[in-house]
Amino acid sequence: MTERDPFSSREQPFGPIGPRAAPYIPPQALEGVRTRRVMAVALDLILVAGMSAALFVALFILSAGLSAFILPPLFPIVAFFYNGLTVSGWRMATPGMAFMDLEMRTMDGNPTPFLQAAVHAVLFYITWLFPPLLLVSLFTSDKRCLHDMLADVIVLRRSS
Repeated sequence: MTERDPFSSREQPFGPIGPRAAPYIPPQALEGVRTRRVMAVALDLILVAGMSAALFVALFILSAGLSAFILPPLFPIVAFFYNGLTVSGWRMATPGMAFMDLEMRTMDGNPTPFLQAAVHAVLFYITWLFPPLLLVSLFTSDKRCLHDMLADVIVLRRSS
């Protein structure tokens, strides 16, 4: 592992069933993460909306308007694959996260697999239905939101 890897000195689990020790995360890896995440989400929402609109228009034209009945759920489908494919990719971040110098990892320090990244996105959008749940990150030492905890991931600064 590289020197900047915040998970390099983490402790191993007690056993196959017992609780894991919390990984050591240097403070620099969490510096400004909340603010950067808000900006990254705004950028990603713009990108997903643009891709959804382009796909909607293309499918509408190609189907001569017949696909209009199946296109309304297009945004969540695009968001699901957008997050799953980009976070599980080599950058470990969506384009918005990469622009804001963030990356997502599992709590083991490994790259996030597609399904876990996509589920994280679904949990994120569900959390938006109950905005007070986003305040959980104000009370956690590692600045994780509730949807991060449920998906067992963490967002860190890339250049820490």
